[in-house]
Amino acid sequence: MIFKDRRDAGRILAGLLRKYADQPDVVVVGLPRGGVPVACEIARLLKVPLDVFVVRKLGVPGHEELAMGAVATGGIRYLNEYVIESLRIDAPTIEKVSAIEEQEVDRRERAYRGNRPPVRVEGKTVILVDDGLATGSTMRAAIAALRQRGAARIVAAVPAGAVEVCRELAEDADEAICAVMPESFHAVSQSYEEFPQITDDEVRQLLSVPGESTPVSIPADGEPIQGDLTAPPDSIGTVIFSHGSGSSRHSPRNKFVAEVLNQRGISTLLLDLLTREEEERDQRTLEYRFDIGLLAQRLVAATDWLVQHPFLSALPVGYFGSSTGAAAALVAAAERPHLIQAIVSRGGRPDLAGNALRRVTAPTLCLVGERDPTVLQLNRDAVRKMAGQTEIKIVPTATHLFEEPGTLEEVARLASEWFEKKLVRKAA
Repeated sequence: MIFKDRRDAGRILAGLLRKYADQPDVVVVGLPRGGVPVACEIARLLKVPLDVFVVRKLGVPGHEELAMGAVATGGIRYLNEYVIESLRIDAPTIEKVSAIEEQEVDRRERAYRGNRPPVRVEGKTVILVDDGLATGSTMRAAIAALRQRGAARIVAAVPAGAVEVCRELAEDADEAICAVMPESFHAVSQSYEEFPQITDDEVRQLLSVPGESTPVSIPADGEPIQGDLTAPPDSIGTVIFSHGSGSSRHSPRNKFVAEVLNQRGISTLLLDLLTREEEERDQRTLEYRFDIGLLAQRLVAATDWLVQHPFLSALPVGYFGSSTGAAAALVAAAERPHLIQAIVSRGGRPDLAGNALRRVTAPTLCLVGERDPTVLQLNRDAVRKMAGQTEIKIVPTATHLFEEPGTLEEVARLASEWFEKKLVRKAA
């Protein structure tokens, strides 16, 4: 068996672990980094808590591939007395190596979990997950450390591993599940069609609590752009926000709309379409805020990133654009017509989308203030050129920024209703 990717491997393992589904005394922990995406899928399907368990091998100086022990989450240290005695490793050497690795454990803990405490494992059945077994040393060290933490039962689960290593693992754990044990096993990656490196940022996203805003970093033209991703439980879709001139993901108006969407079960991704350096330069020169092509390119990069997200990839995607950000959203939608199912423009400048308007097929709702006549006319002219369903709603008493009492609430209501109607998950 060759797994498509780590998520696919997690689904296969979840089927082999179904007896643990919905059990209150079961937790799933993944070994970083590669084990976390596998563990995440298992925890989701079994409907049990997910956590990460950071383990760092204590390598013998000069022969680092040989483990004399390990340090792990929670200040746990496990020592292999046989190796230590055989090689006559003294206490100062052990302490020196341990101090270095303990610092790395602490760094990864902060990077992965932030300020959230670890999930309690005392007295529980712990399903310990990695993306594969080569030597098994890290998994065995993690088992020993979890026993010190008071785990009542440990189930080691991996998609693939060497036959002998999987057999040895069964002696350390209370139960061991290796979905595939090839006769010839040289590397974990050989069991996957897709086996990308997992970053600290991706691990943090996987561990984020549903409904909690999580900072994300998205590659775009070699320079990452920053965003805030919020995914309520059982989301019906995801809306990416494309801000307007001189604004950012911290825009209070967009944050307000995003919060209303979250309350209605819609995930949101608030973005900075410019890098920090570009924003600083733009404040002085206004160089980037009207560069619709650049903004749209960044939005396309964010869309492509989102549809690979481990939790949200199956959800329909929409855009919410403001001012010049609406033009960028329309251009990006024309570039990704098969992905974008709905667009809402708030006080937008669709005229700046140019010829891309004729290629926009996603249903588009344009919200314009009653007291913003110039933008209203620009919207009326633009929608006549668009191929897909369009609708203009005039918000009473509102000016361009929707600062009047009740006007932003009306924007949020109309946007929510539009996305709820238009974001429909496609059949598998």
